[in-house]
Amino acid sequence: MKVRYRTEARSDLENIYQYLAARNPAGAENVLRAIYAGIQFIAENPLAAPKTTNAGVRVLIVRRYRYKVFYGIDSDAIDVLHIRHTARQPWVSRS
Repeated sequence: MKVRYRTEARSDLENIYQYLAARNPAGAENVLRAIYAGIQFIAENPLAAPKTTNAGVRVLIVRRYRYKVFYGIDSDAIDVLHIRHTARQPWVSRS
């Protein structure tokens, strides 16, 4: 399936990279690579991740780095809604 990124998700990726790159550039690349691999996995297997309590939203956990990728499934695409670390407060979808 095609992958679309909401503005918030694009901003999340940029913020994750900037935060990590300031501390460890190679580590930042590894984390983003793992997140993108997770997104590719859900593009190929959209029903593989569990549903959340928010209607129509699923969450994939990138286990090695403990990031959550929140997404929705449209008829022809995966909509990546938000990406956050599991140590942060729970996310509440505004859509």
